[in-house]
Amino acid sequence: MSFFKRLTVAGRQAERERAENIVHEENVDVEMPASSEKQPLITLPVVACGAGLFSDGYINNVIGSVGTILALEYGDLWSESRAKNVVSAIVFAGTVVGQLFFGVLADRWSRTNSLLISTVILFVFTALAAGSYFHGSIIGMFNILAAWRFFVGIGIGGEYPAGSVGCAESTGEIRSGWRHFIFILFTNSIIDFGFVIGAFVPYVVAAACHNEHLSTQWRVSLGIGCVFPLVLFVMRLFVKENQEFNKNSMRGARTPYWLVLKFYGPRLVVVSLIWFIYDFLTYAFGIYSSTILANIFPSGSPLTTIFGWNTVINLFYMPGSLLGAKASDWLGPRYCLILGVTLQALVGFIMAGDYANLSQPHMVGAFATVYGIFLSLGEFGPGNNIGLLAAKTCATGVRGQYYGIAAAIGKIGAFVGTYVYPYIEAAGGNDANASAQYPFYVSSSLSILSALLAFFLLPNVGQDTIQYEDARFRRYLEENGWDTTQLGLNKDASLEHVENGNGVADNKASL
Repeated sequence: MSFFKRLTVAGRQAERERAENIVHEENVDVEMPASSEKQPLITLPVVACGAGLFSDGYINNVIGSVGTILALEYGDLWSESRAKNVVSAIVFAGTVVGQLFFGVLADRWSRTNSLLISTVILFVFTALAAGSYFHGSIIGMFNILAAWRFFVGIGIGGEYPAGSVGCAESTGEIRSGWRHFIFILFTNSIIDFGFVIGAFVPYVVAAACHNEHLSTQWRVSLGIGCVFPLVLFVMRLFVKENQEFNKNSMRGARTPYWLVLKFYGPRLVVVSLIWFIYDFLTYAFGIYSSTILANIFPSGSPLTTIFGWNTVINLFYMPGSLLGAKASDWLGPRYCLILGVTLQALVGFIMAGDYANLSQPHMVGAFATVYGIFLSLGEFGPGNNIGLLAAKTCATGVRGQYYGIAAAIGKIGAFVGTYVYPYIEAAGGNDANASAQYPFYVSSSLSILSALLAFFLLPNVGQDTIQYEDARFRRYLEENGWDTTQLGLNKDASLEHVENGNGVADNKASL
């Protein structure tokens, strides 16, 4: 352990020196925050900003169990309705809308106020979804449930550009060497935890109802999703705008989008493409999940059995996310992503190549183990680090929009995957093994592409990258004639009274 500790310390020091050299070469003055072992490991803004993504995991996963219950309760009326597919998919459309809208709102108005609005949307429409009703019409109720799910998606979308970005900026106030770990813990890890709880709650509710009272089961399972946003809303009332946003936001100025596009456009394309690929390919992995469950329990098994095993499968996400979170501090997010997708691609090729043997009922244990490793590696690599890279490879003034666009393109990838993979499976024809193998050959190949994109086209991200990136962008704006004294001001603020970094009025600044 001492060897790894020395290696980690040396790596962080080298990384900091490289970043400082870049800043000095560009003749940029950077006032770095004091770094001390006495700095906290966690703060309220980090928790309050990032933890809202728990709702993303819970609400997206619980709907699968809700669909299972609705199929048992309403039979063909549910199975043959258009709402069956819409209820699950429409939340993606709402999330994309929310990511784009709140990305602009978070940059042009406020991180914290944007978060409060998204939390209210989450709470209200999750409650409405749980109470879905339409004048006694079952089909009408299905349609109303789909409509409320769209608005729930908008609330979830707001958590990405406002919450994750605010969390990333707030990690500058915690101890160096733990900033990536804490960010990942309260973003991707908590999404994964939401998935686990989203599978576990229907199990508990089904057990409490003795596998009966189906209407109560799905409404309670959805309704419990209101609890976390309510608690989070109270926490967020005490959160103030972080220092980076106050110093470097463009909320009081007209954003120079042409300069931003020239400076960050290529990087945004790469980050968005990696996120698109990650979300696109994860939808093929459901093939293995359904195979495991089909082999574990026979048709007609009680809901407690189905939901119990679903919880176990979702637990596979957690080890990779938690172990990868600290590895991101040691290796850096870029190399952690490359390592994760490369190993995942290798396991994917093995699983696809040996699918005929692994999918046999007597191989369920081995299948589940390999599948668990496969899921964990996905979280270790892109699951943990693509959001971190999106949050920390852009300047504060446009970070919400940059992150929102990248996240929205990722969600579009997930949506596209639901339509494309059936065609990839169909290419296998009547060969059942080939139909299952082809999607994984495609997915593993795309994982290798992600690794290459990250290796050649993404920058390293260190502990203090946000401060250095703001300095680098500020220098670029000045070189192109943009007045950087506008940064960090409200629209109604006077440029004749700008506070310096110590909070003292500086009357020299003017247009």
